[in-house]
Amino acid sequence: MDAVAKVDYTGKIKIGMDVAASEFFLDGRYDLDFKKQPNDGAYVYTAQSLCELYREFVRDFPIVSIEDPFDQDDWSSWASLLSSVDIQLVGDDLLVTNPKRIAEAIQKKACNGLLLKVNQIGTVTESIKAALDSKAAGWGLMVSHCSGETVDNFIPDLSVWLAKSRIKTGAPCRSERLAKYNQLLRIEEELGDVRYAGQAFRSPWREIC
Repeated sequence: MDAVAKVDYTGKIKIGMDVAASEFFLDGRYDLDFKKQPNDGAYVYTAQSLCELYREFVRDFPIVSIEDPFDQDDWSSWASLLSSVDIQLVGDDLLVTNPKRIAEAIQKKACNGLLLKVNQIGTVTESIKAALDSKAAGWGLMVSHCSGETVDNFIPDLSVWLAKSRIKTGAPCRSERLAKYNQLLRIEEELGDVRYAGQAFRSPWREIC
C-alpha cells in the first residue's frame, strides 16, 4: 500500500492473493514459516485463526480475491471464510478443474471462483464443462497457464471464448508468457470493440455480452 501511495494510485489498485495454503498445511495446522529451520512455531495458525487473519486483511486492505486460502481438503474453512467476506475466493488446488470437485464446492458453498487449467483435468471437453458449471453457479472464472508452460498460445483464445477476458499468465518476463500476451493483442485487434472489465472482473460476461 505504501508503494501504491508513492505512485499516486491510492484508490485505483485492488489486491489479489495466491496463498497456495496446501503447501504449508502440516499436521492439521497452517505454518506460515514452514521453510525456516529450526522452526520456532511462531507463525503456526489454526484454521480458525488463519480465517480471522484473512478477514482482517480484507477489512484493512483493498483485497478483492484470494486463491487457495486453505488446504485443498479443508472444506469447512473455505465455507466459513466465504460466508463472512464479500470477495472472490478462487479454487485452484481445491478444484483442480474437476467437474466433480466443482459440484462438491457448489454444494458446500466453499468458493465462488474457478482457476481453470486444462492440464489439470487433461481434456478441453472436461475443461469446458468445468467452466460452464462454474458460470452456471454464478462463479468468477479465469483461465490460467501452468508451471513449466510452453510458448503455445492457445490459452488466450480459450480465455476470451470461455471467460470473457479473464486470464492468469504471470508477469510478461519470459517468452512463454509474452506469447500469451501477444496473442491477446492479436485477438483485440481482430475483435475491435474491446472493453476493460474493471470492477466487473468477477463476472465480465454479464457486463460485456
